[in-house]
Formats: sequence, C-alpha cells, structure tokens
Amino acid sequence: MRRREFLRMLAAASALPASALGAPRRQESGREGQATAGPGYASPAEAMRAPRETLLYVTALYVGTKVDKPDYLATIDADPASPTCGKVIHRLSMPSVGDELHHFGWNACSSCHGDANRQRRFLILPGLKSSRVHVVDVADPRAPKIHKVIEPDEIRRKTNLTAPHTVHCLSTGQVLISMLGDADGRGPGGFLLLDEKFDVAGRWERDATGMKFNYDFWYQPRHNIMVSSEWGAPQTFGGGFDPKNVDAGLYGRQIHIWDFKNRRIAQSIDLGPAGLIPLEIRFGHNPDSAHGFVGAALSSTMWHIHKPGANWAADKVIEVPGVEKEGWPFPVPGLITDLVLSMDDRFLYFSNWLHGDIRQYDVSDPAKPRLTGQVWIGGVLGKAEAVAGRKLGGGPQMLQLSLDGKRLYVTSSLFSSWDNQFYPDMAAQGSYLLQIDCDVARGGLKVNERFVVDFGSEPDGPARAHEIRYPGGDCTSDIFG
Repeated sequence: MRRREFLRMLAAASALPASALGAPRRQESGREGQATAGPGYASPAEAMRAPRETLLYVTALYVGTKVDKPDYLATIDADPASPTCGKVIHRLSMPSVGDELHHFGWNACSSCHGDANRQRRFLILPGLKSSRVHVVDVADPRAPKIHKVIEPDEIRRKTNLTAPHTVHCLSTGQVLISMLGDADGRGPGGFLLLDEKFDVAGRWERDATGMKFNYDFWYQPRHNIMVSSEWGAPQTFGGGFDPKNVDAGLYGRQIHIWDFKNRRIAQSIDLGPAGLIPLEIRFGHNPDSAHGFVGAALSSTMWHIHKPGANWAADKVIEVPGVEKEGWPFPVPGLITDLVLSMDDRFLYFSNWLHGDIRQYDVSDPAKPRLTGQVWIGGVLGKAEAVAGRKLGGGPQMLQLSLDGKRLYVTSSLFSSWDNQFYPDMAAQGSYLLQIDCDVARGGLKVNERFVVDFGSEPDGPARAHEIRYPGGDCTSDIFG
C-alpha cells in the first residue's frame, strides 16, 4: 500500500467511532504511541520483549473416550527453573459431561490495550458439541475457577445458533464467537455476541448472504475488515469424515471478507477444488498489515490473503502433495489443521495432521514463502522418530508460539470423532503436549525432549489435549488495533 493511500485510509477510519470499528481506546503517555494501561501490549515489538511464558492453559477432553468425565482446563508449569516444569499442576473440570472443549480465548487482548478499565482476566471456553459456553476466572493464574456458564438452551433461544468455535475479544468490551450451526446443526451458522457481563447480547452479523458454512475468523480494525472461513455444518462433520460429503458440496471452500463496521459480507472468495475446507486464519500482527494466511485442510494448501487493489485476493502459495499409502483408497493428504504467525510476521508455522510434520516458512515476502524448517511427530506415514524414548501416536495438530518466537508448543487432538476415525488408539493412549525449539536466526525446528507432557497418564484416565493459551497472551489470540 502506498503511503498516500494509507493516509487516506487512516483519515477515513478516524471519522468513524472507535466502537464501530472495534478499534482500541488508547490513553497516551509521555512516550509517543505508548499506552499507559490496559491489557496486552502496545505493539507486537513490545509483546516480543515480554517475559517468557511460565504457565500454559490447555483444554483436555474426555469426549469420545471411555472415560465418563467432564472435559477440563489443564494448567501446566512451563518454567524451566521450576521442579514441576512440564507437569499439570491444576485441573479445572467443567460442570457437565460431553462439551468437547475446543478453541478458547480471552475477554481482552492487545486490541484493548490502553483501556484502563479492562483486564485480561477471563477465559471463554466453548463446548463445540454441547454448545455450552464457560467463563473461567484466572485471577489466580495457577488455579483458574468457573465464573459463569451460559447454557445452550439460552443461546439457541436468543440466537438460533449452536456449535461455538473461535473466540475473540472486541475493544468495545464485548466477546465475539463464531458459531458453526443453527439450532438444528445446519449451516451456515453465524456469530454470537456476549456483552461485558458475559450475557448473550444476540447475533453480531447483520447480513451473511453468501456464507454457506462457518469456522474461524480474524479482524484487522485499521482495514475495517473481518475474514472468516468455512468448515462444514455440525450435522455433517460431527460424526466423522465421509468423503462423499465433499463430493456433495457439504464442506466449505470459501473465505469471506466482512465490512467490520457494518457487519456485512463485502466480498466472498471461492478457493475452488484446490482450497477445500479452509480452516485457520492468521493475519499479520502489524495492525497495518494487509497480508494473512488461511490453510485449506483437505486440499493441503496454504493461501496468501492480500489486497492488490480495491478488492481482496487469495493466492495459493504452498501445496503439500498427497502420499500414496497401502490401505488408503486415495493419496494421504497432509491435512493442514493449524497455523501460527510469529509476532514479527516473519515466520509461518503449520501442522500436517495426517502426514505428521510441522513446517516453518520464512514469509518475509508473504507471496513467496520459503521452507526453513521441518520436524516429524507421529502421523500415518511412519517418518517420525521416538521422542524421549516414546513412539508418539496421533499427529501434530494445535500450535502455539512463544511471544519471542523461540518455542513452539504442539498438541495432537483434532476433533473427537475424527480422532477416533484416523487415530483410533488415541482414545486409549491419550495425547501429548510437546515443546519445539525454533531457530529464528537461520531457521530450523527441533523437539525439546526435556518438555513432554503425557496426557495418557492423567488421574482420571487418558485425555486428549487441544488448544494452548498463555496467561499473558499469545500469537493466536492477540490482535493489535
């Protein structure tokens, strides 16, 4: 973007109220551009200088296993100087069985920085299968507790929505959650809005014309956009993966560019057969960035989202070829299920859940990613070596990167019915959390065998670990305004 165009965009944005754009309310100090109070960080550079993470929050599931217990939030010691480093030090069980805790997020992040009345104190934990939403208080970071539970009947009654997925805070004090289905589990779903007291405020979107399905989303307030992706309807993916549903058009292949102020889809981009099931979306942390990435899971392709002119575009920049394997009726896809951008927007990481590898790309030029590191963990191809003397099952799935970019955390559970289908031993063996060392000078990845959290040996039986968060914020929840 040219400087003159950028200044015109800022001038137009300044004419809008901050609450309309979801832009942060800043309180400036004596140092230009530095906020004095509020959650998160004033900039990505400040986030990278933050203290090292010493605690991790990880969702752990019993849905789909023989353990008839509620899912829980595990607190893990990640302080290398602690005698309990790499251990679960607290477990917060949910009130009910059968939630399928999946993605979760904060009530406030760096988009709220400068608001002295806001705290990053509450985690929002949705149950993808139950449609129950839990609000967890982390005032004591080492021992979170339940603050509030929103029951699914209330959400259905007020919004006609089910299957909550991605959680992002808004600078208005509200919380936005993508919902994958209607009250009967059909598409396209929509977006649930919670107010500052975590009461259901209603639906966020005003016009979702063109959206067939829903999944993840990310917003860039300086560009007045939100970008959402498509998985499928809960009644399609809930029981497992059937290739016939792909041929029937029951899985997504579009991304949607929303007018964030007016809450309407401004543009839809059909990725075609090479972009089947676009899942996770990550935009540049630089709030001026007009570059992002979305991974198409089934097609195993990575797409660069950008704005070359008046409209947005998406170009395929990485393709992971399928691999022939005995017993499979078709080439095994990599199945790109998660991705994360480093805080300086230099490195892109993604996981191939079925192949079993995690990749590191230098995306200094986002249109031309350059492979700089790769490590094999589990997977169906048999390329992975043992870790700390143990042959790991499952495949690398959810990713979280340290704020300084030097440590990548990975878990192996995707979704209970899909876990049982593709990695049937995981229900009895449990899953794991690993730490991977990232070379940010030359590029490269290496498993840290001193940090292995075995969820197969949990007190109530083997559990499956999913998403990862830090008390101080992280690379997939912090948006900068």
